[in-house]
Amino acid sequence: MMAPEQPPAPPGASHCRVQTWQHGQVASASDTLAEEQPVALEFNGISHAVMLATPLDLEDFALGFAISEGIVDSVDEVYDLQLEQRCDGLVVQLDIANARFARLKEMRRNLTGRTGCGLCGTESLAHAVRPLPPLAQPGMVHEAAVRQALTALRQYQTLQLVTGATHAAAWCGDDGSIRMVREDVGRHNALDKLIGAVLKTRPAVRDGFVVVTSRASMEMVQKTVTAGFGCLVAISAPTRLAVDLAEQAGLCLIGFAKPERWVAYSHAQRILPGGN
Repeated sequence: MMAPEQPPAPPGASHCRVQTWQHGQVASASDTLAEEQPVALEFNGISHAVMLATPLDLEDFALGFAISEGIVDSVDEVYDLQLEQRCDGLVVQLDIANARFARLKEMRRNLTGRTGCGLCGTESLAHAVRPLPPLAQPGMVHEAAVRQALTALRQYQTLQLVTGATHAAAWCGDDGSIRMVREDVGRHNALDKLIGAVLKTRPAVRDGFVVVTSRASMEMVQKTVTAGFGCLVAISAPTRLAVDLAEQAGLCLIGFAKPERWVAYSHAQRILPGGN
């Protein structure tokens, strides 16, 4: 009797033959792995960064990275975006406003020759922890909405369910509904993909909240605030610097988030008890 044919792997994943070992028994099997490829980001023809990312939603990724890293201030300053497959990886080419490109070049000149500090390639301490403008009008967050979003999120994690190797970032409505989800092997990449996907729709307000299936580092707080969201819910712990930045910027930061329990680290007064 022939073995049933294996269904195709979902986008962003591929099958792999493996050998399993359990209680001394060895067997041949198939596993599903998340893809990870080098992705270069070019701005006006100049290479700026090379990231390892899951090759899905790369236009969202590039747009979100440009905004969350302060390269551009809005999606309107990105005039064109092209994806190109090269022999050694993928390249996303962004055509941005001249004023923003001049700012990027000035930043790169300022970094030249300085001793690296080891913070994700940032060579200047001043650029690593850039000042964050306070959020304009951050809204309230309902306890019931957070519970609902955390309960529902797993079923939206398509890649994670089959590979166990990816993070997710989700934009959730005030009622806890999952509006949009992006996944990637990298937690920063997943958040950048989400930011790009959300902001290219030009929402009138950044209501609701963001959930990430990772810890809340300083960079995750920076990206969330820069994109204009008022609340970040992280499945794992925040860092001290992340909490300090969230407090200063007006971001409601929740960590160790599970449906039945979480910890509010900043602006807890914006969490409303009960239903919404």
